[in-house]
Amino acid sequence: MKRLKIGLLGLVILLAGTLVTLRVTGLPPGHPSAEDYANAGRSARPGLWLTGELVREPVTNWDWVNQFGGPFSENATELETRTWYGIPHSVTVLLVPQGDELYLQSSAQTFRLSREFPYGKAWWRNVERDPRVRLKIDGKIYEMTAVLIQDRAEVARLRGGRDPIVREVDADGNEYIAEEWHYWRVFQRNVPEYGTGSLLAAPESAISGAL
Repeated sequence: MKRLKIGLLGLVILLAGTLVTLRVTGLPPGHPSAEDYANAGRSARPGLWLTGELVREPVTNWDWVNQFGGPFSENATELETRTWYGIPHSVTVLLVPQGDELYLQSSAQTFRLSREFPYGKAWWRNVERDPRVRLKIDGKIYEMTAVLIQDRAEVARLRGGRDPIVREVDADGNEYIAEEWHYWRVFQRNVPEYGTGSLLAAPESAISGAL
């Protein structure tokens, strides 16, 4: 029994040391190719903490984000979300900038369509429970608040007029849902508001609607 306790204590110390190291060094999510992602059942290795220079200045135009590729490129944007157990869950994501507004988009396909939102993806559940996230863009960290857009017409507008529910027809002529798209508006937080020195945050109504 004593040896078992010593062994368990050693394991706990090793695990704690590993987590402390990863907290300092960071562990980014995997960046698979589109082919590897498809072959893995549309899954990729998640990361933990994201590291980088923290941006404290408010961004007034996000269009520069367009230069970074999609979630399968080496310079893909990364998103860190908060889990209920305290260790972050990070993934690669696709951002949609529109001037002074920034959006995050994601879709459910294949087996995820059988799960009610937000249970299709782990990071969706995390954001639904706690909308405070961190984005890593071009090596820099932006502290943000993500607010789900629930207006279907607004999502269609962001998709260039396309319906967020994508339907297709199989070989037997039966219609089925092939994709379901979701968008979040992301707001900077913990940065000085323009000219006032006070901290900038997402609108209270938007945050309360996301919690």
